[in-house]
Amino acid sequence: MRTWPHVLSLARAARDAGGRAFLVGGAVRDRLLGLPGRDADIEVHGLAAERVAALAAAVGKVHLVGRQFAVLHVATPEGQVEISLPRRESKTGPGHKGFAVTADPHLGPREAARRRDFTVNSMLEDPLTGEVLDPWSGRQDLGRGLLRHVSPAFAEDPLRVLRAARFVARFGWRIHPETAALCRSLDLDELPRERIAREWREILVDGAHPGLGLLALEECGALRQFPEVANLRGVAQDPRWHPEGDVLTHTVLCLEAAVHVRPQMEDPWVEMLAVLAHDFGKATTTRFERGRWRCLGHDEAGVPLTHAFLARVTPESGVAERVAALVREHLRPGQLHHAREQVSAAAIRRLATRVPLPALVRVAWADAAGRDEDLPDPWPSSVWLLEQAAALGVEDAAPEPFMLGRDALALGIPPGPRVGELLRRAYELQLDGALSSREAALDWLRVQIA
Repeated sequence: MRTWPHVLSLARAARDAGGRAFLVGGAVRDRLLGLPGRDADIEVHGLAAERVAALAAAVGKVHLVGRQFAVLHVATPEGQVEISLPRRESKTGPGHKGFAVTADPHLGPREAARRRDFTVNSMLEDPLTGEVLDPWSGRQDLGRGLLRHVSPAFAEDPLRVLRAARFVARFGWRIHPETAALCRSLDLDELPRERIAREWREILVDGAHPGLGLLALEECGALRQFPEVANLRGVAQDPRWHPEGDVLTHTVLCLEAAVHVRPQMEDPWVEMLAVLAHDFGKATTTRFERGRWRCLGHDEAGVPLTHAFLARVTPESGVAERVAALVREHLRPGQLHHAREQVSAAAIRRLATRVPLPALVRVAWADAAGRDEDLPDPWPSSVWLLEQAAALGVEDAAPEPFMLGRDALALGIPPGPRVGELLRRAYELQLDGALSSREAALDWLRVQIA
């Protein structure tokens, strides 16, 4: 923890002033797990808010966050230190911000820790002595890998449902049945999309076990907020191709597999969302026909469902379009490889205009790997497609058009719809291989206007 010297400095200053400073929350949890510290959160007991603010100012630039000096952020060259006072909270409105906070320097450690979400986050550590105060048996739960709520106050913040899934995804823990039941009583409609997106990102992009995080969301009843995911439960698959079970089970395995290629992902948020959403369409297209389960057209059917899902998950512009493109094309690497003797260069060039091929093969690989069976390494479909794309110069991007609007204008064609139509036709011929160079494209254009 880079800010550790400042933590010690603040702890000594608090002690000398007659108070006591503790590391709290995730900082204690991670230290006990032997993990590198992320942020330093300090809770100062026994000192008035003004005195704590003065001590903090001696360490770095202070920014007041909570009302009545309940929370201070201290900026140092090594990073940020968060300082808080023991505080009482009362629910005043919906959502995870609907609380009235009152600082109480003389609140005891047990009562102060009562507002924490899970017992594993309720411990306090004296950085000067190493003593750990554990008023809610968090250390025992930490050893068991168990997420258990501290008190009924847990239910006042619906964000904690998503946080439970995030911790499962990060650590592979399990949720106490009573905590899961409490989660199922909460309404996620109160949460803004920005916070929902942040928790989904933590699960998919940062979690070591994103598939387990998805199962945790189901266990906690959170998937009722995301019907596109929830509807995958119970959707049957042909056991010849999917011995693992229903579509949600398959999706869980795909997410777990995707972790292995996540370090290569250019945009892990987009690609992991695509892995999550790639089979949404099976919920509406699966039929039992001619003695087997079929899901014809599920790739196309998944596109509007992906847009509907992401409209509730993230406000980021452009993300839905990029994810939906990967969903629409996720079967193509396998299909093209299977028919490789008949596949034209034009088909690969056109595919590169619709979706980035390296991202596509990673999503397709995760799909193939999520079947509870061994997958050849390297996967022939991805190797073949990327080799063909590299030979055509489209492995990393779509072909640049040989002809541009200024070329048409230079030849005397007035601005207007005809220019756009000529450019479109020229690019189509380029993708087909009928125009192999800029010179050939310009010659074609001269013929068109002759």
